[in-house]
Amino acid sequence: MMSGAATSRPPGQPAPSAVVAMAYHYPTPTALAEMSTAISTLDGPARRRMSRFVDEIALLELGEWEELHTITLDLSPLFVPYVGHVIWGENYRRGEFMAALKRDMELNGVDLGGELPDHIEPILRYVATVPEPLADLLAVLADAVRKMASTLRTESKDNPYRHVLAATLDSVKDLTPATPVSIGAER
Repeated sequence: MMSGAATSRPPGQPAPSAVVAMAYHYPTPTALAEMSTAISTLDGPARRRMSRFVDEIALLELGEWEELHTITLDLSPLFVPYVGHVIWGENYRRGEFMAALKRDMELNGVDLGGELPDHIEPILRYVATVPEPLADLLAVLADAVRKMASTLRTESKDNPYRHVLAATLDSVKDLTPATPVSIGAER
């Protein structure tokens, strides 16, 4: 069974992965309030985890959050937020994966927001948008997020982004490919 954008949520309610994706975006003055509102549409573990993230981030000044975001996700990140890199490293398979993902994202109107197609933020918006995400992505996504979380635990166990990674896993763990996997078949 494969599931992309959930069909059982009320009209106008964002998919859980779209809400989680907000936390990977660079902080803005309104981001915390927007995230808090969006989190109210979640339920279960993802809601609790994202609420913990917001509670911890709310203790920081915007500049401190920006610094934490940069240290955690940009420049020399505490974990690599690129699914293809986590799974294949700098291998040709990552290039094939990104090319296929970029084509499908463009076809479905998913804006990369200046990121590579295998960055976790546009990927979460992508799986929230399309009814049938690429099988190659779905085959590796949960494993990549688990590896990211493990790396962050090792590098910075109290980092608030640990909650975001856990919520990410909650929002994608049930996604499975409906079609055979091609690129991700050999790792």
